[in-house]
Amino acid sequence: MYVVATAGHVDHGKSTLVHRLTGMWPDRLAEEQRRGLTVDLGFAWTTIDGRDIAFVDVPGHERFVANMLAGVGPVPAVMFVVAATEGWMPQSQEHFAAVRALGVEHTLVVISKADLADPAPAVAHARERFPDSRVVIGTDLDQVRTELMSLVDGLPVPDPDADVRLWVDRSFTVRGVGTVVTGTLAAGTIRVGDELEHDGRQVTARGVQSLGRAETTVGAVARVAVNLRGVDRDLIGRGHTVRTPGAWLDTSAIDVGLRSADKLHQRLMLHIGSAAVPVHVRPLGDAAARLRLARPLPLRIGDVGLLRDPGEHRIAAGVRVLDVRPAPLRRRGDARARAAELAGGRAALPVCATAKELHAMGFPVEGERIGDWVVDERWWAQRRGHLLEVVTQWFAEHDVAAGMPLETVRSQVGLPALELVPALLAGTGLQVRDGLVQRPGAQLPPRVDEAVRAVQKWLAAEPFRAPDADELAELKLGTRELAAAVRAGRLTRIADGIVLGPDAYDRAVEVLKTLPQPFTVAEAKRALNTTRRVAVPLLEQLDARGCTRRGDDGTRHTL
Repeated sequence: MYVVATAGHVDHGKSTLVHRLTGMWPDRLAEEQRRGLTVDLGFAWTTIDGRDIAFVDVPGHERFVANMLAGVGPVPAVMFVVAATEGWMPQSQEHFAAVRALGVEHTLVVISKADLADPAPAVAHARERFPDSRVVIGTDLDQVRTELMSLVDGLPVPDPDADVRLWVDRSFTVRGVGTVVTGTLAAGTIRVGDELEHDGRQVTARGVQSLGRAETTVGAVARVAVNLRGVDRDLIGRGHTVRTPGAWLDTSAIDVGLRSADKLHQRLMLHIGSAAVPVHVRPLGDAAARLRLARPLPLRIGDVGLLRDPGEHRIAAGVRVLDVRPAPLRRRGDARARAAELAGGRAALPVCATAKELHAMGFPVEGERIGDWVVDERWWAQRRGHLLEVVTQWFAEHDVAAGMPLETVRSQVGLPALELVPALLAGTGLQVRDGLVQRPGAQLPPRVDEAVRAVQKWLAAEPFRAPDADELAELKLGTRELAAAVRAGRLTRIADGIVLGPDAYDRAVEVLKTLPQPFTVAEAKRALNTTRRVAVPLLEQLDARGCTRRGDDGTRHTL
């Protein structure tokens, strides 16, 4: 199927031409039929030489330009109608500006009412504005059909496997069926039973129609009506979307390139797809701007729309989306640098993002793959160099710490996710243990080393006479320092505040084996020449390690 939108000044015969081509009146509202004036979007279709062509008929009156843009926005081709009786008129100009701003490259100009006036002036006006488009006289329907076939044959082939994003232009309820939405499917395929997404909620395509026929599958490009389960008609309407779940990024800030830009006021209306959203405009040089949207939209790089000033009834600029997740412009010079970047018509690829995020934003998935992530190789190398600086500095400030927490590493190095840290550590000689980044073979700082040597000297003379709290405090060996000495293999932790030599357990077992079996705590204390403060936790540790076994009567024997 091919979809073509009409455009042109009010009462220039757009709907009449569609009727003559299809045999269907596109005007569907009672008001339209009573007044003979198209107010909202109308739809009709026909088959020409085996080609199904659907028409989106748009209103020409200046009060209904927003409706017109909702119809033209998602459509790849336009049939522009100019009446021979009036020639080029104000709404001809605004519709022309809209077509140009939207970047519509496939247009056919039809001169209507040629039986009532000389069409030559209208033909001249049309060729002046559409130098690359065919211009035909509407009274010759055969020629109009021939040129329509040529027009649609030149349209790009849509991707049937693309993510679905159906811009809704109508929504209504059918008794016994439920909510129905219509729109122009520009890419992808919708099938009965598909799980889709609207405004963060899951909806199901209960039924699909195209050109008035029930279908099980409809591929782009097509006019479709989708019966949805899971959403009330009051919650979905023009400007909303039905889309592939999880494949699109809702954004309320975008950077855009400008086309045919006129004066840009700070407050304008963005028309994109079938949506019309107020935006705050911040120019970035002459070729780009940042738009802040009044409500989020599912947009991608390459999407095309326009900015309109409804108060002045003019098209301010065409826009092409360059970035849907732009970085904040906080520091002086950020806006100038961003303008220079976007002047080339594209935004730089994010240095680090998941493949899914890149796809959702519309960027190519290019770069070094780190699991689900895609990183810029140069940026990744810079992060690794920065990592070594950060770790070195951190350990200088935390010389007795067990290691640098992974989250601290992530934060200070500037990584977006914790899962990237181990990959960045690869090849650096650093290791991860228990959620901490550690330096293999790290030595005790001199002040701690000297104090530990003093303890070791005491223990060499009396292996089981652990220094008490006052002695440790005098040596400035606190909990962290003792833990560092234990990790270094210089001491053995028996209990809180109790440390012995690194071979304390083996030496204790050797002594205890010389005792008559079983033995009591008091006997062990005397044999080890220590205090009860040390003997009790030491024996409990030996029990836990399977070196001794405690009986029901409290005595023990070695194993």
